[in-house]
Amino acid sequence: MRYSAFTIFSQGLTGNRGWKELWRKPEPKPSYDVIVIGAGHGMAAGYYLAAKHGISNVAVLEKSWLGSGNTGRNTTIIRSNYMMPENQPFYEHSLKLWEGLEQELNFNAMVSQRGIVNLFHSDSQRDDFVRRGNVMLMSGADAELLDEAQLRRMCPYLDFDNARFPIRGGLLQRRGGTVRHDAVSWGYARAASKLGVDLIQNCEVTGFRIDKGRCVGVETTLGPIAAGRVVSCVAGSSSRVMKNAGITLPIESHVLQAFVSEGLKPCLPGVMTFGAGHFYISQSDKGGLVFGGGLDHYNSYAQRGNLPALEDVCEGAMAIMPMLGRARLLRMWGGVMDMSMDGSPIIDETPIAGLYFNGGWCYGGFKATPASGYCTAHLLATGEPHELAAGFRLDRFRRGQLIDEKGVGAQPNLH
Repeated sequence: MRYSAFTIFSQGLTGNRGWKELWRKPEPKPSYDVIVIGAGHGMAAGYYLAAKHGISNVAVLEKSWLGSGNTGRNTTIIRSNYMMPENQPFYEHSLKLWEGLEQELNFNAMVSQRGIVNLFHSDSQRDDFVRRGNVMLMSGADAELLDEAQLRRMCPYLDFDNARFPIRGGLLQRRGGTVRHDAVSWGYARAASKLGVDLIQNCEVTGFRIDKGRCVGVETTLGPIAAGRVVSCVAGSSSRVMKNAGITLPIESHVLQAFVSEGLKPCLPGVMTFGAGHFYISQSDKGGLVFGGGLDHYNSYAQRGNLPALEDVCEGAMAIMPMLGRARLLRMWGGVMDMSMDGSPIIDETPIAGLYFNGGWCYGGFKATPASGYCTAHLLATGEPHELAAGFRLDRFRRGQLIDEKGVGAQPNLH
């Protein structure tokens, strides 16, 4: 079934009784060409394997229900305002994929390019943003430097004259914005299923089948499944899963909290970030303010956070928008982040033949979903890294070739 205005109209006339399930619910086969563990970035990888490389004998294994992991536990922001030469082209490619995703998948992912503004509060920070904006422009992305007068016209409610953190301007990327997170998983799952990819939910991987140094399949709660190639795309559970193959990763798992306020009238034009602390905020289509901040800064696999992190986020909110003090918090949640030591991801083969790894996304996992799946599919299909992910090799930490994007890894003080 192809979705369209005509389909919606015709289904409305028939009592909406003709809608079909979005994806098939197959039983796992004894073997596949490729097994993808994790249905976040992994669901995107499964789709691109079938759509771009013609490999459809693929199983995407999800230990719970689709969207139960970090894909459904984030603040939905998409952007490409990075600076490092390995990161900027990759995230710009991801943003371009976002821009055409709904048409390609024939699914409404609610891609809303309302813009993102990174505030700056000093002359030195302005100079840093000028450099970042120039890098973005050189890589083909868009960037605009806003002075205080321009920003006052755009967002008059900001606390420009805050005694500690006066707002002097901002770096604007108009193509940035937000996307409905779970709809992304549904869209990729529907499109991949139509191409023959099997999504197996409630199927947890408990081990790897390794024969003579080569991965030949996985052990799951539904039984063993053989495969020619296996890739792990399990975000915050990366260390636990890869430990089953005897691989230790340069990754730590941390909790990152997110919050939603009560519904309000439209007040934010797009995404806003605090330049003197770790705080970012946008407004959902329902009117709730969606915001978050930094890590809880202790290792954990729990999808919940602590109150000091909540206090820190609220302090950042009040520093730039005192009006938020009158809004009531509706709900909060935590996602388990796979924090690499340099703040940049890993998409690479492992020392075990036939076993590949995708992880270490830190704060950038959701916005990278299309490009991550695209480059992972290329690696699995060809055996070679995609040129956009050539710097995301696993051994870069041993070689000392870190991609230190703002030092936002788990322990940037060690860099």
